[in-house]
Amino acid sequence: MIPFLHIGWLTIPAYGLMVALAMLASFYVLRADLRRRGIAADAELFIAIPCLAGIVGAKLYHVLESPADFLAHPWSELFSQFGFAWFGGLLAGFGAFVWLARREKVPLLTMMDAGSPAAALGYGIGRIGCFLSGDGDYGVPTTLPWGMSFPNGLVPTTERVHPTPIYELIAACVIAWILWRIGARQIAAEAKGSASPVESKAQALSFREPSAAKKSGERSRVESRVPRGGVFAAYLVLTGVARFLVEFIRINPRSFFGLTNAQAASLASIAAGAVIWWSLRRRE
Repeated sequence: MIPFLHIGWLTIPAYGLMVALAMLASFYVLRADLRRRGIAADAELFIAIPCLAGIVGAKLYHVLESPADFLAHPWSELFSQFGFAWFGGLLAGFGAFVWLARREKVPLLTMMDAGSPAAALGYGIGRIGCFLSGDGDYGVPTTLPWGMSFPNGLVPTTERVHPTPIYELIAACVIAWILWRIGARQIAAEAKGSASPVESKAQALSFREPSAAKKSGERSRVESRVPRGGVFAAYLVLTGVARFLVEFIRINPRSFFGLTNAQAASLASIAAGAVIWWSLRRRE
């Protein structure tokens, strides 16, 4: 593993480098999504501030998960280069994103939809940093052919274990692609739903009752339409499911009913996404 890159006198943490690359990739994805939605917002601002808030939130959440360790070594725990909790980063990043959307007067649900594919991809790229640094995010021992050891990691192990950061990278890329496609469906449906002035006038002058087949087709289109906020709801569900499953082979300690803290947070994410989706569909 390569916890640090040494270039002359300069030492670059692999995790920090991958976080920077994750922010860059997220920026390009968010900018593309904003453009296809016709939203004039500063993608750099919507990436930089939530990412920084997410890093701080992930660190604080991890520290609060083990208060005894923090009280024993407060400074080393706060400023160590490993130990970041996914759910804390999600909460802090989400809060910063909402604040920015309100500040910039951008529709919140639309902005959350636009940011979801970027968030999923950025998380996956950030996991490459965990893999390179060997910071203890790997899984339990395995005999599978792709099992790996991390003898030079920040949290070393000579056993062959599940490379769970790679699993999460693959899952994150798939989720980002799914969310991008859902967003494309959403945008296309909204474009078709907005009738032109000529069409609206023709509908107003027409006194004919629509046929049963036409009514059925309209109902079908409404039912298949992705409501605003639907991409974000799907993001919460899909990322929650992915993290919940990978935790079964992670080395994290169990707490709630035999689940890890991350699994409990994942269940909360799944439930929140399902409730948001249900409420949006009901409102539609």
